[in-house]
Amino acid sequence: MTTRSSKYVGVFAALVLILVPAPLPAARPQSAISASTQPSLADVLEDVTPAVVNIAVRSRASAESNPLYNDPFFRRYFNLPEQQQRLSAGSGVIVDADKGYILTNHHVVADAGEIAVTLKDRRRFTAELVGSDKATDIALLRIDTDKLTALPFGDSGSLRVGDSVVAIGNPFGLGQTVTSGIVSALGRGGINVEGYEDFIQTDASINPGNSGGALVTADGRLVGVNTAIIAPAGGNVGIGFAIPIAMASAVMQQLIEHGEVRRGRIGISVQDLTPDLAEALSIEESYGAVVGSVEQNSPAAHAGLQAGDVIIAVNNRKITGSADLRNRIGLAQVGSQVEIEYLRDRVRKTVTMRIEPEEANTKSGTISARLEGAQFQDAAGNVVVSGIEDGSAAARSGLRAGDVIVAVNHQPIATVAELAAALKNATSTIALDLFRGGSKLFLVIR
Repeated sequence: MTTRSSKYVGVFAALVLILVPAPLPAARPQSAISASTQPSLADVLEDVTPAVVNIAVRSRASAESNPLYNDPFFRRYFNLPEQQQRLSAGSGVIVDADKGYILTNHHVVADAGEIAVTLKDRRRFTAELVGSDKATDIALLRIDTDKLTALPFGDSGSLRVGDSVVAIGNPFGLGQTVTSGIVSALGRGGINVEGYEDFIQTDASINPGNSGGALVTADGRLVGVNTAIIAPAGGNVGIGFAIPIAMASAVMQQLIEHGEVRRGRIGISVQDLTPDLAEALSIEESYGAVVGSVEQNSPAAHAGLQAGDVIIAVNNRKITGSADLRNRIGLAQVGSQVEIEYLRDRVRKTVTMRIEPEEANTKSGTISARLEGAQFQDAAGNVVVSGIEDGSAAARSGLRAGDVIVAVNHQPIATVAELAAALKNATSTIALDLFRGGSKLFLVIR
């Protein structure tokens, strides 16, 4: 046994002699990689991060979770509080240093009793809510102080898939955090079914608490406001969404001027230009929105638009589809002029029309008892279900907030008034043609 062990020791020593490298000559010292040669976003972030703030919201939520809590005697006997305070956290981004304007998400500050903003330098202020818009999930705050840093706006319309971006926010209330990634996709929809959607998708980590934070390009320009994630396990899985700054800034201007968003319309119903439709219309374009119907006495009717026209651009910017057109028209200033470029019989035409105010929401109780609990709204020539009451007849029927109704019993509709007339004439079964999340559905209500 001793001889065998000695034999292996000799072999091991020989291997060591072979594997150990010879020392380098003194004239060629091993060089260390200089930190300055490493690619880094540090210099850009030094200028950017002071513009991103943490937001703490104190709101009041009802403590009632049991029917017995409605009994005053029961509440008094057990000394239950009338309401309990609820704390939540999010993020925001300073967009105007002189006026103290901060963009964030509507869902961050919804039902807020008090909004506190903490800057990177740890200064803390109570913020004023200038206005908020649920449909785009954008809110505007204001703080009264000086020595603020604002982020310059980038061009979200020129983003390309693969562009480098940085997400900055306050995930899980940990404090300011920076993550990096790329633009994974553009023009995403179906996330916020009740609102206007044109999301930037990114794999830069966005987690709970990042809402309202900044999505920034590699050169330090604001291109999006972080708003949503797909998180089946409760954390980031590499799919996050941001509202393009072009949409957010349009909403911001209306919130500053009116305290709310006053949406417009031109009086048409539209659908996406599909390859089949393009072939049927004998056109080569693979993008645009096909006019399905034109409302009488609407701006579109006065301008001469007709069913079958294919809208391809608004104000010289290409239209990718019906949702894109809805966003452009719905967020345009009421009273402003828009230039519409369209195709008719393969001939390009251009027309200018004035944006009219969108009609107010209409309760379904005045339309049909079978759709009681739903609210409908005109939106760029479409009828959108703007809200559904839980447990209502409309909810039980399968209708959902965000559905776009285009026909009743195969009769095309473009306004809430036309919807009301069509439902009034429907004496038995109601068949709704609608779009949900980009897909066409047929809903039968008895």
